[in-house]
Amino acid sequence: MRDGSAMRAVAGAAPRDLRNVYGAFPSGVVGLCAVVDGVPVGMAASSFVAVSMEPALVAVCVQHTSTTWPRLRDRPFVGVSVLGESHDLAARRLAAKTGDRFEGLTVGTTQGGAVLIEGASAWLECTVEREVPAGDHNIVLLRIEAFDVEPAVAPLVFHSSGFRRLSA
Repeated sequence: MRDGSAMRAVAGAAPRDLRNVYGAFPSGVVGLCAVVDGVPVGMAASSFVAVSMEPALVAVCVQHTSTTWPRLRDRPFVGVSVLGESHDLAARRLAAKTGDRFEGLTVGTTQGGAVLIEGASAWLECTVEREVPAGDHNIVLLRIEAFDVEPAVAPLVFHSSGFRRLSA
C-alpha cells in the first residue's frame, strides 16, 4: 500500500493517467445492439453492471460523444450480449468508429428487434428505463425483459486497455 501522501490529485492530472487508474479494475464487455432501419447497429461497452433484482435492471455508461447510442436509445428493445472469451475481435469491431461492426459475427434478432451475438456468456433483451447525466457520460438504466445464459462460455474481460481471459 502506498503512503497516502504519494497520492496524485485529479486536478491537473493527465487524462491518460486517470484512464490507467480506471483500467486497473477488470470488467466484462457487452455488445449493445438492435435493428435500426432494417440493419443491425451495435456498440461495445465495458461499463456494464447489475443494478437491481426487482425490478430487473442493469446499467451501462455511454459517452456523450457516442454517435451510435443515439441510434439505439429509441429502439423498442436493445440486445445486450455479455461477450464470451472468444469475442476479443468482436469487441474491437463493435468499438470501431468505421467499418462493418458485424463482420464475421453470427447474430440473431428477437421479435422486438434486439440483436444478440452468438457465443456470448449471456443475453438480455432490454428496454431503456432512464438515462442519468454523469460527467461526460450518461448512465443508461436498462430494464431486462428477457434473458438467457450459457454457463459453459467464460466471459471476455477488459483490463488495462486489453482483453483477457479468465483462468481456472
